[in-house]
Amino acid sequence: MNNQPRFYKWEMLLILWVAYFLNQGDRQIYNAVLPLIKADLKVSDVELGMVATAFTLLYGVFVPLAGCLGDFVTKKWIVCLSLLTFSVGTLCTGFSTGILLLILFRSVATGVGEAFYYPAANSLIGQHHHNTRAQAMAVHQSSLYVGIIASSWIAGWVGESHGWRATFYTFGSFGLLMAVVVAMRLRNEHQDAAIAATATHFTEPPVRLGEVLRSVLRTPTLYFLSVAFGAMVFATVGYMTWMPTFLYEKFHLSLKDAALNSMLWHFIFAFIGVMVGGRVSDRLAMRRPTIRMEMEYIGLLLGAPFIWLMGTSSNLTMVYVALAGFGFFRGIYDSNLFAALFDVIPPRYRSSATGLMLCCAFTVGATSPVLLGYVKQHISLDVGLSSLAFVYLFGGALILTATRMFFAKDYIHEAKSE
Repeated sequence: MNNQPRFYKWEMLLILWVAYFLNQGDRQIYNAVLPLIKADLKVSDVELGMVATAFTLLYGVFVPLAGCLGDFVTKKWIVCLSLLTFSVGTLCTGFSTGILLLILFRSVATGVGEAFYYPAANSLIGQHHHNTRAQAMAVHQSSLYVGIIASSWIAGWVGESHGWRATFYTFGSFGLLMAVVVAMRLRNEHQDAAIAATATHFTEPPVRLGEVLRSVLRTPTLYFLSVAFGAMVFATVGYMTWMPTFLYEKFHLSLKDAALNSMLWHFIFAFIGVMVGGRVSDRLAMRRPTIRMEMEYIGLLLGAPFIWLMGTSSNLTMVYVALAGFGFFRGIYDSNLFAALFDVIPPRYRSSATGLMLCCAFTVGATSPVLLGYVKQHISLDVGLSSLAFVYLFGGALILTATRMFFAKDYIHEAKSE
């Protein structure tokens, strides 16, 4: 019987919101203080990009493992250990004296630790929120936007005032404190006895890896969606890594202003795009099965010109307009990211397919920071950032092709998904 206190599910959501704020904040603070790290440690742009590439690659490799582990280990402790690991990694990053320690603390400890947070946290929210599930997940997701925007400004301000190392000490220490809060306040997930008994006798047998792979291999639309997602992650990770430096160097903004404005306009309008895209596609999905795929390629194809303008404009106001447009159409794409995937994957395989798609996207996207670092070092960052528009166009073309050639065959009708 569920004897959890009445308001526990909202206390849990608040705790997870702060934890996710730190998860996203710790990810972004490195990008906000890149110029200070470069000057202090005398490392090259390629080496700085290599750190971000290793972080993203390890995150992508370990996310599927994190999702599977959540089915066997208490999710409270996965969240707690994830927060503890990436906070220790963030704290220790402040002690780095060269590229090897940056990779060890920033990429390995922080990247792997962060990979284990989201699957377990999202599962906990779904378990404790039933009638309020969509609302709770939306609130939790809002922490991503707030975390990136706020941490960018905080990191820039602390870095300018006290040095880049103080930024990592601050966020890492607060993360360790939150790990204690998680350990003390979150409760172990529970399962009603009646539900457990029913599950024992009536649930389907566990999904096997071979079964999953056979299903995936028979769904060409999933291939196109996964590679297109990789293109989107490639552009997004490259932008998030280097845009603060771009504003700092090209327009001579202060570090905190560059860090804040590089994220603020993008993510405010991404939030608007997510809301618009989700509402439009939900209203039309019953009458137009292809609408989720169409929203996906519209988001990428129409976002590309704004990425080009972002990198080529010499007017700061136009850069902000470009960031807003880029963000809005990124939100349109995000609004149907997994909804489009679920249109072609049977319910039994959706969790596994999600993990495989995330793994593909982040391993592809991981190459972006180091490649842009190379372009910055040998050509210019303007060229590197504007070239991301072609990656967006490529991703949009893939989804458009899948919509026209494979979607009708792969589409899962309601009757087929029972």
